[in-house]
Amino acid sequence: MRVRLQGIVVTLVALLVFGLGIPLALTMAGSLQQNLFLDRLTDTARFASLAQRPLIDNRPALLEPELRRYTEVYGVKVVVVNQDSVPVLSSLGGTDAARIDRTAIAAPVNEALAGRHPEPGPLLMPWSTAPLVLAEPILIDGEVRGVVVTESSTDHVRTRLLWQWLVLAAGAVVAFGLALLVAIPVVRWTLRPVRRLDEATGALVAAVVSGREAEPVGESGGPPELRKLGRSFDRMAASVSEALAAQRAFVADASHQLRNPLTALKLRLGNLEGHVDDDAAAADLDAARVDAGRLNQILDELLSMARAESAGGELVAEDLGAVVADRVADWSVVGAARDVALETDAAVNGARVLLPPRGLEVILDALIDNALKFTGQGTSVHVSAVNGGDRVTLAVRDHGPGLREDELERAVDRFWRSSAHQNVPGSGLGLAIVREIVRHSGGDLRLSLPDGGGLRIELDLRVAP
Repeated sequence: MRVRLQGIVVTLVALLVFGLGIPLALTMAGSLQQNLFLDRLTDTARFASLAQRPLIDNRPALLEPELRRYTEVYGVKVVVVNQDSVPVLSSLGGTDAARIDRTAIAAPVNEALAGRHPEPGPLLMPWSTAPLVLAEPILIDGEVRGVVVTESSTDHVRTRLLWQWLVLAAGAVVAFGLALLVAIPVVRWTLRPVRRLDEATGALVAAVVSGREAEPVGESGGPPELRKLGRSFDRMAASVSEALAAQRAFVADASHQLRNPLTALKLRLGNLEGHVDDDAAAADLDAARVDAGRLNQILDELLSMARAESAGGELVAEDLGAVVADRVADWSVVGAARDVALETDAAVNGARVLLPPRGLEVILDALIDNALKFTGQGTSVHVSAVNGGDRVTLAVRDHGPGLREDELERAVDRFWRSSAHQNVPGSGLGLAIVREIVRHSGGDLRLSLPDGGGLRIELDLRVAP
């Protein structure tokens, strides 16, 4: 936007400079031409008056000394032509036609013989090379008896005009530069609130995701309308942050408060064991205990989700290889009980990744637990890590039924479970928790369907400096 606005300002300044400079340049050219024309017209009219008596007496040579002197002083050629368009006198001496450009003076002579007086002609330009030719009729008793023609070089006038135009162009460039020097800070001042809003919008998303307080835009200068917009944005950001904080607090408080009555309920159900004789009632008691355990698991995962969403800005460096080895060793016992082998290949060379405190353990527990649920007996779960410089790719691959292609994006949504896996225990929060932790730490999460079946979950994690 800044480039476009500056382009508009530059265009307007350029139009203003050219809109004033071009007419001024043409006015200069017209003024110099008019001065030259009037000066030469006065001299030509004077010679036309002086030529009346020599033509009446048929002695045009009487005017030759004055014409010659005029040419020597001013460099202007003067020719006297009779009624038949025949030169009878020249300031260069005699009437030699070779010294006279008959073509240049033919048209002005014909107009003067018709009784018309000279006109300025086309506008004089620095690149014009044609001389200024003026033809004044010699009137005797109201009859045109001849014509006085002056032929003036325009070199000195065109040179003067060129210098004036150069000075004008230099002034236009200076004015254009000064206008830009003023316009660029004004544009920056105008767009400063817009830039702050853009930065605050990006920071708001990161703050909301990480649970931090959004940085206010504040009074960052600029037009009053944009400052008012910035204040409105601050109020909106504060409302969003408060609403999300209240939501997370509610989830955490509700989950925490429900754990005590749920624990009491599990104890009461345990106390009933052995006191229920009816087979149907015993089956219901067992189902109630299973449901209570499942509810307890959901509450634990809700608490984990709340902690992941409100982790704040704190990130710590964790030894990826050590944590992977530790979690694989612990889960190998569960895998052995289910006849599932846990394999690891962590070629990370002591890499340390940035995550919230205990975030890597939570991620590996959720991914390995999820993989063991769906992997069949006699298969394996593979945990790998590859160091890519400033990023480490951590992957967990199982050999279960996997997902459909259209289910990969939805698999990280809260409480979402595939219709084909409804009989598998779980709450649908594991991958959602992993996504929140990875997002907070600035990483990426991807799900793919590898060759040979199953599901592969990859995490790109930042390496600690």
